[in-house]
Parts: sequence; structure tokens; C-alpha cells
Amino acid sequence: MADVMCPGLPGSWLNGWLAGLGATVLDARIRLHWSDRGTRFAVLSSPREDPLSILSKSWPDPEAVADLPIARRWRSVVPMGRRVTVDVFRQRAAAARGHRQSWALSSTLTDLAVEKTEVLHARFDPPVPKGLTLHDRLFPVHRRATSSPQALSDALSGLSKRIKANGLGFDQTRVGSLADDTSTYVDPIIETLAFYGLALLPVRGMGRDAMLGHRWVRSVQRAWHGRTGQKERFRWPAWQQPLDRFGIDALLDLWNPTKRRDWPRLGVHAGWQTVEYRRRGSADSTRAFGAEPL
Repeated sequence: MADVMCPGLPGSWLNGWLAGLGATVLDARIRLHWSDRGTRFAVLSSPREDPLSILSKSWPDPEAVADLPIARRWRSVVPMGRRVTVDVFRQRAAAARGHRQSWALSSTLTDLAVEKTEVLHARFDPPVPKGLTLHDRLFPVHRRATSSPQALSDALSGLSKRIKANGLGFDQTRVGSLADDTSTYVDPIIETLAFYGLALLPVRGMGRDAMLGHRWVRSVQRAWHGRTGQKERFRWPAWQQPLDRFGIDALLDLWNPTKRRDWPRLGVHAGWQTVEYRRRGSADSTRAFGAEPL
């Protein structure tokens, strides 16, 4: 088994955790687990070939990113902006059925939660200024990501330079302090990998109650937890056994963050939950998530 240690992807960093998942989504031969000491960083492995070589070869090209079903203009269907009506979503869903990247639609939008005539977004598809869509945010960082094995190694080791960009829009580490440059900086490779990690986090809703005749206006994304009236928090684990994307999918179904005594049976040795960025004022549109250990 060829292992690649990734100290640049600590499990306590939400985007680092998502990036680890994203590597397994880009190529099913890649497996992921987390070191069980210190910062619990990601470890990528593969039975036969160097994981970095596999990841470099399977890196999405511009055509693949342009062909994501969440693109503003996609094939011959109606253009889709930030605000998506039920009819527009229905057209996209019908056209994307069977598409190899159809998960991009079901991990960002759902018509099982509707406000007036618009479908709701996932928590990892936050609003940003100028009405930019998640695809609008992904495309420029992907364009600036270098997919050579060395560039990937630098990013996964935490050695690559960040670029001035907002990225996907929910990483707390992109936000500078008031005492420093207040511009946002992201690693384009990590942002791209984190986007593909969303493939394992579909969004849904409660749909319509035929008896009561109304809809629940609330979207629910996988692994987000919260009681009625409380703020939801995303909770995620670190595990010790190498898992491909399908094994991770099964683990996320089985893992219950509140049942700590069951964690060892699943190989889970650590877990975290989101801490939402506290905005500086009513005019501050920043969205971001930090983390605290469970």
C-alpha cells in the first residue's frame, strides 16, 4: 500500500477534511484515513500506484468543470443563477439524470425545500455578494490550480502559496484579521478538492405534507445536526482504516456523533463540529465555518 502523508489537511480543518474526501471522489482507487495522533491529518493511499500520480491523472480538466450541471449556462436548458425556481430546477434535474456529475446538483440544491417559488440551497452553498453561484466561485480557483504531482504534494503538505480569491465561500482560514490585509486568500487546489468532497454530502428537505397542505421551508444537508430552534452544526469524523469513497459513504451513514462509545467499533478516533463565523456587523456578508472538537 502506497501512503502519502498530508499534514496540510488536518482533520480539524473543515476544508481540509472535505479535500480528503474529494480526492477519493476524483478517483475510486484512492483511499483515505486519518493519523490517530496530534493533528489527525489525512493519509491518502492506494494498493498499487502512488496516490499523487493517480490524483494528478484524474484531475478534472476545464471541460469537465464547465460541464457540471450547476453551471450558469449548461447545454440547452434554461440558464440557472443563484435564485433557482422550481421549474428551472426541474429542467436541470431531468437533463442531469444519468450524468456522471449529477451529484453537483443534488449536493447544492433541493426542491424538497421550497420558499415561495424557489428551491433552497445546501449549507455548503452559501450566498455571496453579486449573486455568484457556487460554480461561478469554483471555476476561477480551478483554473489557477496546478495538478502536477509536485503541486499536489505541496498543497497536501501545506506548503503551497495561497491566491487572492474568495473560493467556495465557507472556509474560515481564508478570512484575514482587521489588523492585517482583509482580503481573502485560498489554496486553489484545496478549494477544488473540497468542492468534489461535497459529492458525499447530498441535500434534501421534508417535501410537502399532503395532509397539512404546506411545505417545510428548511433544507437538510447530510451530517448537519440541530434541534428545532437551534443553529445547525456540521459534524465530521476521523477514522483509522483506509476507505474509498463508498466506504466513507457507508461510514457517514453509520457514525453517530452523540454515541461516543460506538466510535471505536467504526474505527473513528476523533470528531469535530462547525463553529460559525461571527460577522462584524449587519453589513458584513462573510460566511465561514471554523471547528471545535467533539
